[in-house]
Amino acid sequence: MAKWKGRKWDAVFFDFDGVILDSVGVKTEAFAKLFRPYGPKVEKAVVAYHLAHGGVSRYVKFCYALEELLGEPAGEARLESLGRAFSDLVRQGVLEAPIVDGVMASLEMLQCQGIPAFVVSGTPEDELKQVVEERGLASFFEEVHGSPRTKCDIIESLLMSYGLTPSRCLMVGDAMTDYLAARKTQLHFLGIVSSKSSSPFPKRTKVSTSVAL
Repeated sequence: MAKWKGRKWDAVFFDFDGVILDSVGVKTEAFAKLFRPYGPKVEKAVVAYHLAHGGVSRYVKFCYALEELLGEPAGEARLESLGRAFSDLVRQGVLEAPIVDGVMASLEMLQCQGIPAFVVSGTPEDELKQVVEERGLASFFEEVHGSPRTKCDIIESLLMSYGLTPSRCLMVGDAMTDYLAARKTQLHFLGIVSSKSSSPFPKRTKVSTSVAL
């Protein structure tokens, strides 16, 4: 079993952007570009909402931008169009994004010890699996899951499927969405916080600038 700060884990759940790949900036810029034609006020508000809701599906953020900021309907066709445009904007940047410090050593350690690792992300699942595959990371993960399912739903399903005890599992994330999912599913939590940013997590939350298990 893997150890971290004196604890042992039966499985580790990872968010993706900002935890496996340093790709948050790529997606922030994509939101800015998508809504830049509507003026700087809207662009700034969309980016602020995106940053305040890390780990939330991009489609939820599109709905907010359209309905709350622009007063426009968030119909299925419009959302699909924005989704395709967003994917086109981020694809190359995500494929080129650096891996977060400590990730490879941690994944190799988990694999060596036969401990299952899972990706639980807000990125659309098909896109996420393709990126994981193209970055050569697929062999390190037992399963890779993304939206439209929520992180809580994914975690609960995996806990049941693998017969895992929540108190013996760890969630690694960089956003409050990850923290809240860990709390709701009773996992332990490690927050990844960039050295350039302040922690978004409650006091006494265990945090690190690298993924060191």
